[in-house]
Amino acid sequence: MTQIYSVDVEITAPVYDTEVTSRVADAVTNVFPNADLEEEFGEIRGEVHSLDHFSELLHRQEILDTARGEFFGNRAGDAFSFVLKKQAAFEDRVNFSVGEPDELGEIAVRVRVHEPDVESYVDHIAPPTEDGRPVDA
Repeated sequence: MTQIYSVDVEITAPVYDTEVTSRVADAVTNVFPNADLEEEFGEIRGEVHSLDHFSELLHRQEILDTARGEFFGNRAGDAFSFVLKKQAAFEDRVNFSVGEPDELGEIAVRVRVHEPDVESYVDHIAPPTEDGRPVDA
């Protein structure tokens, strides 16, 4: 039986005076291609209901353990959040922003899981690994 996942993903990225809005939008859609984006003054906001492409990038870059650490480390109830470096996203890469804010800007992401639960959804998009290889949870 295939598990059905129900999530709401909110994406926010500032657009600085020195940036071109369309390039910031491209950075967001490179990582979240199905995001429905809206441009507001100095900011791009988006919403998406699947992280399948994002999960593919995590697998391709072999950063599943890093992703799991970020997701569980920033969990609050039925949601988790993380921050990505905008420049890396523009280059179709996932690079989590930790510590000091990135000078080129960041993409803030908040994921609220409705079905089934946070742990199961994280296992779906960033499964646990053993010797660097994904294992069935």
